[in-house]
Amino acid sequence: MFQIKFNKNLSIDNQVFIKPEYLIHPYISGNKYRKLKYNIISAKETHHTLLTFGGAFSNHLAAVASAGKEFGFKTIGIVRGEELESKVDVNPTLRYAKKCGMHLKFITRNQYKHKADINFISDLEQEFGDLYVIPEGGTNALAVKGCEEILTKEDHQFDYVCCSVGTGGTISGLINSAASHQKIIGFPALKGDFLKEEITKFVTDKNWELQTDYHFGGYAKINDELIGFINQFKHLYDIPLDPVYTGKMMYGIYDLIEKGYFPKDAKILAIHTGGLQGIEGMNLKLKQQKKPLIV
Repeated sequence: MFQIKFNKNLSIDNQVFIKPEYLIHPYISGNKYRKLKYNIISAKETHHTLLTFGGAFSNHLAAVASAGKEFGFKTIGIVRGEELESKVDVNPTLRYAKKCGMHLKFITRNQYKHKADINFISDLEQEFGDLYVIPEGGTNALAVKGCEEILTKEDHQFDYVCCSVGTGGTISGLINSAASHQKIIGFPALKGDFLKEEITKFVTDKNWELQTDYHFGGYAKINDELIGFINQFKHLYDIPLDPVYTGKMMYGIYDLIEKGYFPKDAKILAIHTGGLQGIEGMNLKLKQQKKPLIV
């Protein structure tokens, strides 16, 4: 557990701690480890091949590839964007997945929209045989079960628990396992309110909310201000943040504190869900755009 010491010039009465889930495993990082834990246990009973979905710099795709290598599964990644097939060797995420032994199948963005359709999955089974299918981002009931193990009794001391939100699995697990006095705050990396509907599939408690003003334009979109914040945070605390998820979450927490959102003396726990492998890919894009890099 890391405590964040704020600049003394800021009149802040809140205590902020970071739970470093990204240190759980060197490659199956943070919430990806939690999401895959029970899926791997289930798959071992009847399946030999894991199939999942992701984009060019998907943390989930990299984690499944790594899990397959470590636990003896064949892995297949369905990748959004057929143009990426010729760019595997220059894409750090896809290159890593391939190195782990993952078979990559590239499809168009239009085809990708149908990734959850029964007929689409049936076609994949016809092509690849018996499959254990894990959805994009890894969120399903078993993933939520794994994420329910993030919080421990020690964490009940906190009044607020914050996490970044992608597909909703991590925050759902936190909601289900939180103590009765705790409030869970999610910081979505994507635009839109559709995540509320996804989360309510897995939870019944009302002890949560989404702060939707910190997506910086949408998934995988950032600006110089966010880059500066991430780099300054690393300089001050020696804690790396990724630009898609945890960077936006911590920026949001800081902003809410400065706006007086949290009561005086509130204790806040931020879950660092990993995703650091995405920094290299983001820096490639930033370099092409001649923008500052993430250090």
